[in-house]
Amino acid sequence: MQIEKYQLDAHNEQGYAKHKKRLDFLTSEIEGERAILQKLIDFQIAIPSWALGTGGTRFGRFSGGGEPRSLEEKIEDVGLLHALNRSSGAISLHIPWDIPENPAAIRALAAQHGLAFDAVNSNTFQDQKDQKLSYKFGSLQHTDPSVRQQAIEHNIEVIRHGIELGSKSITVWLSDGSCFPGQLNFRKAFQNTLESLQEIYAAMPSDWKMFIEYKAFEPNFYSMTVGDWGQSLLYASKLGERAYTLVDLGHHLPNANIEQIVALLLMEGKLAGFHFNDSKYGDDDLTVGSINPYQLFLIFNELIEGMDARGMNHATDLGWMIDASHNVKDPLEDLLQSVEAIMQAYAKSLLIDRKALNKAQAANDVVRCQEILQTAYLTDVRALVAEARLKSGGALDPLSIYRDLKVREQLIQERGAVTVATGL
Repeated sequence: MQIEKYQLDAHNEQGYAKHKKRLDFLTSEIEGERAILQKLIDFQIAIPSWALGTGGTRFGRFSGGGEPRSLEEKIEDVGLLHALNRSSGAISLHIPWDIPENPAAIRALAAQHGLAFDAVNSNTFQDQKDQKLSYKFGSLQHTDPSVRQQAIEHNIEVIRHGIELGSKSITVWLSDGSCFPGQLNFRKAFQNTLESLQEIYAAMPSDWKMFIEYKAFEPNFYSMTVGDWGQSLLYASKLGERAYTLVDLGHHLPNANIEQIVALLLMEGKLAGFHFNDSKYGDDDLTVGSINPYQLFLIFNELIEGMDARGMNHATDLGWMIDASHNVKDPLEDLLQSVEAIMQAYAKSLLIDRKALNKAQAANDVVRCQEILQTAYLTDVRALVAEARLKSGGALDPLSIYRDLKVREQLIQERGAVTVATGL
């Protein structure tokens, strides 16, 4: 389904007076609101194709109905999100879950919804029906060169699909590792993986980037072959200038200082971007900002400081994507909440008085540093984010109009109550 302009206009007109009152109060308290608004308008967060269906656990999966049954319907769902928040202007595909049968038609459909194609993602963490060799004991690290070659060829195939769609990067996440001591020779596993990545890297077009994602544990629980940011950075450094480390907020051990990791990767020019989510215990893939919104703000603080120091464009020089699993929520509602949380954290970080913070840091004024950060964090920026949406043609309150228009009910009517999103 599509959201019509008259529906957005009616929704916005109904809530405009209250919004304007809040906006006027906020802008009277801050400086440079026009520049901040433009940055919010420009900032786009890619939606992963696999987040459009209900997730699950090893115990079960409870579909909410109306899930997209094809790549075309996934694009339509992201287009619907983008129509509401004007900040979801890209989609990230997972191959082989989302192989386009007619790339030209898929590109045209995406363009119709105002969408570009973000990084394409390979999949060697599960066996496919027509797959000759198994990834049970690894893919790019495998002791059998035939398995490694199969995984290499799959990644190269993903690049080919990405080229057809206009993507410019590939994300490689490996479940490779070991569950028990002695199972794996760490040195040989690293060397095998590096050699495999080198072949994939060599197959990329000259204007492409490789994003190497890391994860501390799961599905292997004794070791992961790309288990932390240091290992990812080592691979990226050995591969070349077009290889980068991708940070997934959930892929860390508890209490990791992710904002420090971000700062150092930016300093080295090796930060690819982000997979946004939130967690309480481990890789929980929860709604962005639902557990620790202050951490998200602190990460954006380091991002903006580091990007501005390097003269980088906030909107285009890093990859921004959500990576979450929605087990009990309507996936589209969850994505609307996640995008909103990201935009609010970004807006708050833009309010930080950088000159005052630098001065306080140089003077070792710890109390003043904390006050400067928390003043920005405690500012209610919802009206500013809503104004950016309004100026872009979106909804003042995306979640409210989504429910008012009974979008999920309409999707169930169109697609059925027991549909399962492709790839899940």
